Amino acid sequence: MLYIVSTPIGNLKDITLRAIEVLKSVDLIAAEDTRHSAGLCREYGITAPLTSFFEHNERFKADKILAILREGKGVALISDAGTPGISDPGFRLIRLARENGIPITVVPGACAAVAALTLSGLPSDRFAFKGFLPVKSGARRKALAAIRPEEGTAIFYESPHRLLKTLKDIEEVLGDPVIVVTREITKKFEECRQEKASVLAEHFSVHAPKGEFVLLVPGGGGEERA
Repeated sequence: MLYIVSTPIGNLKDITLRAIEVLKSVDLIAAEDTRHSAGLCREYGITAPLTSFFEHNERFKADKILAILREGKGVALISDAGTPGISDPGFRLIRLARENGIPITVVPGACAAVAALTLSGLPSDRFAFKGFLPVKSGARRKALAAIRPEEGTAIFYESPHRLLKTLKDIEEVLGDPVIVVTREITKKFEECRQEKASVLAEHFSVHAPKGEFVLLVPGGGGEERA
């Protein structure tokens, strides 16, 4: 069986008892970064062997893992943090296993997008997860413009070195809306700020962005403005 196992997004205590049980029982753990996941395994006495499974080897490694599954062995798929397949490797392996009749189950748990949404205080009855915005400014601005007519909260992931550029694009494309920016959720320096995009850009110009960021834009591209 293929187990899709969610792991903590920061605090190592945010792992379920079932996740620990499964990771201890499988024959192999397919991890995005084996060095990173080794720390989690040491913390909970998990001794199953690790194999790397990341964006650039996902295509050919999926076939190798499928062969192991066909032998009747158990494989757990994990990412560096959160739920596999959500802006993390895993989709191709899950689809391949399903196409080949391999039993699949999910061990749910932490997800940065959902954690940020609940922390933000923004409407959560309807939301759209957009993953990472495009790297190039033109494509990024086009993607931002596309959310204006949408209802519900739009959720984006962003890296620290692109945060200021993205905030500037949000300001210019969406008219400087009040948005929410979270970072380092569940960690020591957890932060959640709700301000106009321009104010947030000013803040992070002075306080260098560090950690993993989640940006949340209210429905209509931020129609409610301060």
